[in-house]
Amino acid sequence: MKRRAIGIINGAIASASYGTNPLFGLPLYMAGIGVNSVLFYRYVIAVIIYGLWLKFVKKISLHITKKEFFPLFIMGLFFSLSSLTLFEAFKYIEAGIACTILFIYPVLVAIIMAVFFKEKLTRRVVFAIFVTSIGILSLYTGKPGAGLNLKGVGIVLLSALMYALYIVGIKKIGALRHIHRGKMSFYVMFFGLIVYIYNLKFCTQLQMLHKPVLWAYALGLAMFPTIISLETINVSIKLAGPTTTAILGALEPLTAIFFGVLLFNEQLTFRITAGVILVLFGVFMIVLRKDK
Repeated sequence: MKRRAIGIINGAIASASYGTNPLFGLPLYMAGIGVNSVLFYRYVIAVIIYGLWLKFVKKISLHITKKEFFPLFIMGLFFSLSSLTLFEAFKYIEAGIACTILFIYPVLVAIIMAVFFKEKLTRRVVFAIFVTSIGILSLYTGKPGAGLNLKGVGIVLLSALMYALYIVGIKKIGALRHIHRGKMSFYVMFFGLIVYIYNLKFCTQLQMLHKPVLWAYALGLAMFPTIISLETINVSIKLAGPTTTAILGALEPLTAIFFGVLLFNEQLTFRITAGVILVLFGVFMIVLRKDK
């Protein structure tokens, strides 16, 4: 199989697996487990499994320099806060719509690069921002009989901003340019775990998982949208390129909406469908802006 085909397959797996966040996270919510406890289990299980995988299977050293420590710490906080705000938004809006709104992060990356790093903001980018905004407004009134919760929308936008800052930081911080991707992913999760340890008062407020099925959901949350997504997206970027990988990211919100409709009785109306199409179209214009 050609390298690019392998990269595309891995990119599809990465995006689809990340879109399973609601599949494993929502049942934990329904069982009464709070956001910080859910994400603590997600991160701590992922850190343990991924660390052992890197150390003993891939034989990668986890040593980092003093120069790399602080940037990795900051990136871990951004990445973790993006997860925290996304899962917090699930309390206010449907998971599929939340994951769709989150997918505007390439637009935010374009704006940040233009404002702070003088990257040219073309008419294509401006139009993409406009189209994406219309799509979000369509989602805002997407549920029959009621408008979408404004607080939930704001929290998801904050999540997208945190993730955009993470992407810009990974690209622009010199100390991180040559660090192994697996090692970087491990420390991003490791330092991100600190957020939940702090929020849980150093685990004194951690809610225990008393049923095997809850541990199964926590394990699924650590494996599919975290470890598998990180592993496969690294392969995709290397073999298929970052632009193709970003395009395949469209599977993230579509997967979330699929599971939301199939398993959690979320409504898929014409307005929601139109909003999803507009959001994805706007983002495609961003990620394809350098292609002919």
